[in-house]
Amino acid sequence: MNSAYLQAVRNASLVRRLGQVSRLSGLAIEASGPDVAIGELCRVIPRTGAPAILAEVVGLRPGNVTLMPYGSVQGLATGCNIEAVGMRSEIGVGLALMGRVIDCFGNPLDDLPMPCVDLQWPLRPQAPSPMRRPRIEHVLETGIRAIDSLLTLGKGQRVGIFAGSGVGKSTLLGMIARHVTADVNVIALIGERGREVREFIDKQLGEDGLRRSVVIVATADQPAAARVRATHAAIAISDYFRAQGKQVLLTMDSVTRFAMARREIGLSAGEPPTARGYTPSVFAELPELCERCGTGPSGGSITALLTVLVEGDDFNEPISDSLRAILDGHLVLSRDQAHRGQYPALDVLKSASRLMPDLCDNADRSLAQEAIRVLALLERSRQMIDLGAYETGSNPELDRALEKQAGLFAVLRQQEGGVARAESMRQLQAALGISAAQRGQA
Repeated sequence: MNSAYLQAVRNASLVRRLGQVSRLSGLAIEASGPDVAIGELCRVIPRTGAPAILAEVVGLRPGNVTLMPYGSVQGLATGCNIEAVGMRSEIGVGLALMGRVIDCFGNPLDDLPMPCVDLQWPLRPQAPSPMRRPRIEHVLETGIRAIDSLLTLGKGQRVGIFAGSGVGKSTLLGMIARHVTADVNVIALIGERGREVREFIDKQLGEDGLRRSVVIVATADQPAAARVRATHAAIAISDYFRAQGKQVLLTMDSVTRFAMARREIGLSAGEPPTARGYTPSVFAELPELCERCGTGPSGGSITALLTVLVEGDDFNEPISDSLRAILDGHLVLSRDQAHRGQYPALDVLKSASRLMPDLCDNADRSLAQEAIRVLALLERSRQMIDLGAYETGSNPELDRALEKQAGLFAVLRQQEGGVARAESMRQLQAALGISAAQRGQA
């Protein structure tokens, strides 16, 4: 015990490191001093006597420090004092977080007492060594028929949900979070509207879903630094539960708003803009986030479902393009499918799960391939059918596809999650008119 006290005294800072605000540029604070390093936190003290504002060091130049605040800069002026308070690159973790809604520092947002955490966990833990990662061998049941049967996911897989605004990303995430076969849900709501946060928790997640979830929130009105820290906090909490051998589902809505926040910080720190104004640090940090997910040596895993808000429905914009190359699969939600009344509006033909061939047996794989073949044939012929230019009997294969169309679309539509994967495969088999004997011979 004495050695712990001695170590605490040795690590204690006996000198106050001070500086002063020299310039305010947008949301960035430029200061002369203090003596700090990148990532350290500082306390900015307004002259008005208002509470101090916490800010993070994001840029350094000779005699100049750039900080991004975690709160409003109202009331700040040149000459305000700044005091360095250290790194604080940790967050409290433990079972007490289950069922709680917290901010990027672990403070409660649900009007309940402060969680009694077990220990402090690094905010940016190292990704597991590639040679110590177990292979992904177990199916993750999401309870969504279209995903479990045609785009099977595995425990530890990293998947992007690509969609424009208002196509149903949050609804799909809520359906999955309520029914997925995982020990812990870690849900990061990054840059969401405040109304949507409460609506997601009450309506989409529900009491049962919240009970086995940890929700980390940084709303759209919060500064960029808070949105970035909330993202890292969610992955750190997931990493803690994975280290305990838990199967964790990390859902983040959305990784695009994280990238926008990182761009804002990078531009304030003086980075050059590149594709659509995104700075190089954005494209360096995206793979870092994704690689921290996946399987771990403990036997636990982090399955990541990261929503990607596609700007202007352009699926080739920089963030979407970069993430498709990093992730282990992508689920595309289509506005066209939504207009046809199909929810979830999953476009199976544009989606892919890179691990499905390893996770499914031959019978399931053949069944999924047949369903996709039928859907592709219907899609190719849709315009001709809608115009009334197709005559029955012209193409026997298309005739058979049209007979299966109603049953197949019924399988793809779903109002509520929770359908077992075995039942999803049985319903898909019935929709395709394949007998059990035929499936067994596949």
